[in-house]
Amino acid sequence: MLRSIFSGITGLRAHQQMMDVVGNNIANVNTAGYKAQNAVFETVISQAVKSPAAPVAAGVAVENQGGQNGLQIGLGVALGGVSTNFNQGSAQLTGVSTDFMIQGDGFFVANNGTENLFTRAGAFTTDAEGQLVTPDGSIIQGWMADATGTIDTNGVIGDITLPVSTYLAPVVSDALTVSGNIPSTLAVAGTVTSAITVYDAIGVTATATATITKTGANAYEMSINGGAGVAVAFDAATGALTTASPITVTGGDTPAGNIANGQAYVVDITGLTEYASPSSFAVTNQDGQGVGALSTFTTTADGQLIGVYSNGVKQAIGQLAIANFNNPNALEKVGDTTYRNTVNSGVALIGEAMADGRGSIQGGTLEMSNVDLAGEFTNLIVAQRGFAANSRTLTATDEMLQELMNIKR
Repeated sequence: MLRSIFSGITGLRAHQQMMDVVGNNIANVNTAGYKAQNAVFETVISQAVKSPAAPVAAGVAVENQGGQNGLQIGLGVALGGVSTNFNQGSAQLTGVSTDFMIQGDGFFVANNGTENLFTRAGAFTTDAEGQLVTPDGSIIQGWMADATGTIDTNGVIGDITLPVSTYLAPVVSDALTVSGNIPSTLAVAGTVTSAITVYDAIGVTATATATITKTGANAYEMSINGGAGVAVAFDAATGALTTASPITVTGGDTPAGNIANGQAYVVDITGLTEYASPSSFAVTNQDGQGVGALSTFTTTADGQLIGVYSNGVKQAIGQLAIANFNNPNALEKVGDTTYRNTVNSGVALIGEAMADGRGSIQGGTLEMSNVDLAGEFTNLIVAQRGFAANSRTLTATDEMLQELMNIKR
């Protein structure tokens, strides 16, 4: 009879632990990146009261006898484990550029100064040095781009830092693009012009003025800022360009900036025509850029952070690293919605998003808790009823023992 008391005690303990799990889920119903847990029960050891017996055939000493099942009485229940539900949580659009969400499998990698930890909560901010950090100050890991915006995802991961206090270096203008129509009715020695802003090595602006001068039938010269002209010709029958593109034009005097006289420009002229129409000649593009400060950034699905600079340039800053595990249920929870890998989770398989089973990244969005309140309230009732039923087992056993004690009276 004492077995029922011990079984009832294990039932009380197990359902109390179930209540602890349910209570923790409800407490984290609004925690970004939280994954709901579920208590898993299992039976404990059973006591053998009678051993099983095999069938015995008829013989000299015994009669034919069938087999008999053994008899075991269980000794209660135990909490076998607490499983984690890694199903996707709902998305909450925040509009904050440093908020990120993983759609699919994977974890962000955060270094706390001692080790790499892993999290699904993408509510990050920047610190005084521009580092992308979690609320507890751990630095988000990934790959930084070089000066040209190239990212090597085969390299070692490191701290992600947004270049908030640095500038994008200027680029000297040395290539132009021109297009449009040159009127076939233009008189010999007549001109059409167009200008565009260009940049020197330190970002000072100057003006490059391209001039088309007619030198004969279907023949022209292009010059820049009064420099030497370069021949450009068209087909008399079709008005199409016959000069190979691009051409190299040496500029003359530069009215401003540090662009040296004699600056050579590679000019793409493929868009030029000579029709009997008004002039639409224009310098449409140049390859230089001024100094740029980081204004904001956007995020691509594979985790690249694309900086948007004040000079209009968009260039990769870095890329977030995403970790995956063979057995994420074995990860150890270490607080702050972070996990640590264990011997049973396997090593962190770190790589870029959208590769090798890792999910995609959404910027300006947070993954909310995947706790199902309706299910948790149901589990509350189940845990409460289970606890009450096991307490009844103790009460009923106590009353039976009391009756046994009263037999002597």
